Amino acid sequence: MGKGGKSHEEEEENMAAWLVGINTLKIQPFKLPPLGPQDVRVRMKAVGICGTDVHFLKTLRLADYVVKEPMVTGHECAGIIDEAGSEVKNLVPGDRVALDPGISCWRCDLCKEGRYNLCPERKLLSMPPNHGALARQIVRPADLCFKLPDNVSFEEGAMCEPLSVAVHACRRADISPETNVLIVGAGPIGLVTLLAARAFGAPRIVIVDVDEHRLSVAKGLGADGVIKVSTDMQDIPEEVEAIRKAMGTAVHVSCDCVGFSKTMSTALSATRAGGKVCLIGLGHNEMTVPLTPAAAREIDVVGCFTYTNTWPLCIELLRSGKVDVKPLITHRFGFSQKEVEEAFETSARGGNAIKVMFKL
Repeated sequence: MGKGGKSHEEEEENMAAWLVGINTLKIQPFKLPPLGPQDVRVRMKAVGICGTDVHFLKTLRLADYVVKEPMVTGHECAGIIDEAGSEVKNLVPGDRVALDPGISCWRCDLCKEGRYNLCPERKLLSMPPNHGALARQIVRPADLCFKLPDNVSFEEGAMCEPLSVAVHACRRADISPETNVLIVGAGPIGLVTLLAARAFGAPRIVIVDVDEHRLSVAKGLGADGVIKVSTDMQDIPEEVEAIRKAMGTAVHVSCDCVGFSKTMSTALSATRAGGKVCLIGLGHNEMTVPLTPAAAREIDVVGCFTYTNTWPLCIELLRSGKVDVKPLITHRFGFSQKEVEEAFETSARGGNAIKVMFKL
């Protein structure tokens, strides 16, 4: 047994939310792996629902990832260390932590270059076949657990995962006090991108979406301009004109947080010559976009996949108050069978739900 109290075998049975079929989640026992010398056992306190979790629930697949057998869901998480492996030096039982959900190989060239998010062997929580974090307890490598300051809540700790996506995008797009930013899509990732871009110094930020309520949330979070757009490709020229008017100056960087032909075409068309478009949302595998005109204006298209080395910065942004994610948490649920089902229904329904959070 590692450093800590009772081993998990001595405590009540560990339960988790299992994805067992299309639109079917069941709370069932979840046997934890043995605690390795560099692992910690974490008692979950907050777990958020991500759009990918909902997508797997609805279809059992996302791109090349397919749920072939029952799987524990959830990956936006924070909790308390209950037990630490014999070689863990930086964490002790009782520490409050936020968890990076990805385990990379640390041997391949990409890992050695620091781009471990692109590791072909990377194992992400709740990406099949890997079990997730919506459980009473999970076992994780200690070096993927980051201490939370006293003034950062478990819910905010769980929000480090979506915030990490936004921070990684801001780094990839070189967002700074010299870059005005257009954000396409005011869903949870678009909204945290708004918060991160402001923290990175972007002086003006305009956000567009098809939904009035989400635009009102974006305005409340500090967007300098919000524009309701359509799903019709024919409307792009008129909408780009409205974006430029709302910005009042050039769009240096556009962040597409959706990933459809319409949204990417809007981003490419609105961005000034020599600017950047960062594709964050991966909505469609294939898109039809005006790439040749964009190339002629030397617009750089930057891909963005998950994150690398973001948790320390995210925690500092939350600690310092430079980023406040609390307004994004709109719904909270406990961890009963009924509440798990209601929480996922609420998240899938959209409406006024932005981030749905479990309190365990």
